Amino acid sequence: MDKHRVVITGMGTVNPLGLNVDETWEHAIAGKSGIGALSRVDVDQFPIHVSAEVHDFDPSVFMDKKEARKMDRFTQFAVASSLMALKDADLTITEDIAPRVGVWIGSGIGGMETYEKNFHQFLDKGYRRVSPFFVPMMIPDMASGQVSIMTGAKGINSCTVTACASGTNSIGDAFKVIQRGDADIMITGGSEAPITNMAVAGFCAAKAVSTNEDPATASRPFDQNRDGFVMGEGAGIVILESLESAKKRGARIYAEISGYGATGDAYHVTAPAPEGEGGSRAMKQAIEDAGLKPSDIDYLNAHGTSTPYNDKFETIAAKTVFGEHAYKLAISSTKSMTGHLLGAAGAVEAILCVKSIQDGILPPTINYETPDPECDLDYVPNEARQQKVRAVMSNSLGFGGHNATLVFKQYEG
Repeated sequence: MDKHRVVITGMGTVNPLGLNVDETWEHAIAGKSGIGALSRVDVDQFPIHVSAEVHDFDPSVFMDKKEARKMDRFTQFAVASSLMALKDADLTITEDIAPRVGVWIGSGIGGMETYEKNFHQFLDKGYRRVSPFFVPMMIPDMASGQVSIMTGAKGINSCTVTACASGTNSIGDAFKVIQRGDADIMITGGSEAPITNMAVAGFCAAKAVSTNEDPATASRPFDQNRDGFVMGEGAGIVILESLESAKKRGARIYAEISGYGATGDAYHVTAPAPEGEGGSRAMKQAIEDAGLKPSDIDYLNAHGTSTPYNDKFETIAAKTVFGEHAYKLAISSTKSMTGHLLGAAGAVEAILCVKSIQDGILPPTINYETPDPECDLDYVPNEARQQKVRAVMSNSLGFGGHNATLVFKQYEG
């Protein structure tokens, strides 16, 4: 069976670097950090004092205030980003096409803020004071559900929950839906709003987050002095479309999505497999799925969390996959600027990958000051780089041993 080619025709995002794609990209290539003081929880309760928060977000710009109150923050982010992406794609979902338009939006945690608020209500005042909207606000698939309801998309409606790989897996899964002919258009990505007391407490207890007191330098992927990731929030949504559909309606095409790899470590609940073995298999799968050779990849947007093990093992995985080309390959971690958006990370990073193809600019890894002998590749340190970009790869690796990789390439008719 012939596989349908799949292209990106629209993008939308809400994240610590910006409230839309243009603002996000402008700040990313300027090497600006979206990380600041932790303000969404009582900072005195925790050993961390920095986070990557979304500021000045007004859900009423995108939806009725009454409807917004029935949504957790992660769902609001997803709806806003989806509406921006549809507008960017100049796409109106009519009854004629609705059954062939699907939604696939991942989230690692879902409505944690809703859960905490209602749990306190339950403890203090009993079950009658728990909101009737508690369950539909909390469950991770509700970003997909609400986007479908608000846009009229009636095709496949799903949600991938694979921790920090959720956004990347969701885009890859949506890509395959179109490739095999089960939909013409997919609204897809990831969303997360995890900066709540319990989520912050959990990551602090796991000793996964940076205790650096300086927001500007706390996230420092691949640097020898890295000490953990910085928690972030936000959403990224892309409109995937079959090439036939995009051409038929005269859509602007940003890039083509051509490869997807997904593997499991079968190793540990939080630690990556030694030498990044599972990640390297996902990368190889994605390159093969795209019909490319390792040497065809010009840029890798790394998972690059700023944790000791991840950055070391992802570097080893890149050497395993790319061989000598690994030393010529430009690699950067935009988490140095956005923080780690957990289930939304891969989706926002996919947008940055597409922009790098479109504009021929590689976003940097900021805060790269002290080279680590075990991380000795080209991490595009501190300043963006102009470079012809034909094919890019994006990695996401999640707790539970989930590895997901996407390949995007320059669209050529």
